[in-house]
Amino acid sequence: MPWAHEAPVPLEQVVELLRSFRGQFDLGQNFVYGIFSGDQSEVVGGTGLHPRVGDGALEVGYWLRANRVGQGFVTESTAALTRVSFEVCEVDRVEIRVDPENAASLAVPRRLGFVEEGRLRRRLHGPDGTPLQRDALVFALLRDELAASPCADARLEAFDVAGERLL
Repeated sequence: MPWAHEAPVPLEQVVELLRSFRGQFDLGQNFVYGIFSGDQSEVVGGTGLHPRVGDGALEVGYWLRANRVGQGFVTESTAALTRVSFEVCEVDRVEIRVDPENAASLAVPRRLGFVEEGRLRRRLHGPDGTPLQRDALVFALLRDELAASPCADARLEAFDVAGERLL
């Protein structure tokens, strides 16, 4: 999350970032979502579906406020976005890339039945935002593995831009 290393930033800069996320979403280029508390009074994190991993695949990315780790927000949102990836976007593969030193983040794909495929060296930003400083472990779930994974049971509702129910 290169954008997070400069926080806090002026409100105008946050608004521009959100506008860019919305524009990319509307163009089908990148899909960024907020993660909210149950009563929707607090933004506790963010997630998204990112096509940067190649044709026929999407990457699920996520971040969470430190005081909300361990409460199931990321597992629930990742399971839901995995279903959306396969059932709405009709991709064949969903990836998650994780810093091998982030135990909480590593637990998510493992809990959801993703398969660890390997290590990409120097692919993640460092703690100070410097690009390509840390390794990433790559986890993947394939379309034909969805039914046997915990993601298949994710409860969700999905609607298109016109409000028509997709899931």
